[in-house]
Amino acid sequence: MKRIFLTLITLLFAQNFVMANDSLMVKNILKYTKLPKGTVSLSIKELETGKIIKEINSDVQISPASTQKILTYFASERVLGKHYNFSTSLYKTKNGDYYILLGADPYLTNKDLNELISHIKLPKDSTLKNLYIDDTILDNNNWGEGWQWDDCLNPLMPKFSSYNIDKNLYTIVITPTKPNSPADIFTDIFYPTAFINKTLTSFNTNNVKITKEDNDISSDALTVSGEVAKTVKIKIPVNYLRRYFILRLDDAFAENNIVYTGKYNRAKLPKNAELIAKIEHPMSNATKDILKNSNNLVAETVFKLAGGKYANNSGSHSNAMAMFNNYCQENKIDCSNIRLTDGSGVSKNNLVTANFMTDFLITTANNYVYDEIKTLFATSGEGTLKNRMPMLKDKLYAKTGTLSNISGITGYLEAKSGKIYAFAIYETDGKSTESSKKLFEEIILRELYNKY
Repeated sequence: MKRIFLTLITLLFAQNFVMANDSLMVKNILKYTKLPKGTVSLSIKELETGKIIKEINSDVQISPASTQKILTYFASERVLGKHYNFSTSLYKTKNGDYYILLGADPYLTNKDLNELISHIKLPKDSTLKNLYIDDTILDNNNWGEGWQWDDCLNPLMPKFSSYNIDKNLYTIVITPTKPNSPADIFTDIFYPTAFINKTLTSFNTNNVKITKEDNDISSDALTVSGEVAKTVKIKIPVNYLRRYFILRLDDAFAENNIVYTGKYNRAKLPKNAELIAKIEHPMSNATKDILKNSNNLVAETVFKLAGGKYANNSGSHSNAMAMFNNYCQENKIDCSNIRLTDGSGVSKNNLVTANFMTDFLITTANNYVYDEIKTLFATSGEGTLKNRMPMLKDKLYAKTGTLSNISGITGYLEAKSGKIYAFAIYETDGKSTESSKKLFEEIILRELYNKY
């Protein structure tokens, strides 16, 4: 409630400021929000004509943060198709061997895996002979270029691979014991994790922190410190995705009373194997999670999957970029002045321009029916715009982006005049607050809505 209240107060001040001006006076807005002009990039164009309404530093390369998901999603959707299904399949060969064909499904769960394994039918008192895993749908790079190694415990940016399951997260549970004694620490599901316990059971304080003191991203040793009065549950990314997946396979065999003592070898699915069962989840889930909820795991997976399908090979960043460049070439969008190093915008090595973003939005709107495409984005009250700009609900359709020192918003705005605008607004300043950056965005968009 406090955050919403502060937002409303901010918007009241913004409204008073905008009403005092007759046009899009960016210089005054910068002064009001205390943002240096050199830290702002802005491009606003009419959707129908492409006419430039306002631009500032519009060809300067900046980090797009999560607004980049607009670029990677629409290029990927063109290749995968609206009706694409993420799938994980079970096959059987004539000699009795079973294969799991992974689909890098970002929605696969432990429960789904149990369901898949339940379709293995063996003679009474017999054991499973061989089970192989075909993981060739994606390459073995689990992070994007430029991802922060010291942010490896951030649940918003887990590793991703062919072995996606349970959102690639697990939960650390910290429970109090006796006052002034160490807390109990365990995982919600079996995954080998060593804990350095520096916690203390408190009477009324919950302040727990999980770190990797040596910053060794290959280690599953975690330091848990702080005070705990009530049970605390903290989600963290899985470090070794294949190990976690195999442990869930072990659980699935136990759940289905199947004895398997063999190895989980990697192998390509034979052509003569028979499909036994399949678990699927629709692309529509990903559309919402990428464009409205800004899910990094889903965005990265979809981008690589599309690259793999485009190249008829394993999904990789290089194949995904070949796919993206082809999309731009087909649509006559000049992408020579940008650089994408991942599929989600997490990396600060990504570089775009505000002009490129508005050009891409206009082209995308031309490739779809506008009334259909706008609903794919969040409007006020949804997703990452849940607590922002309620006065522009069903008028603003946008994707936000936030990294340390960076804020941005990109999308479409339907003005009072009836005209529709494509816009891209970015602020890259290490001294101003996040609220100042977002206030700048909101004033610009209110001004655009009211006066254009």
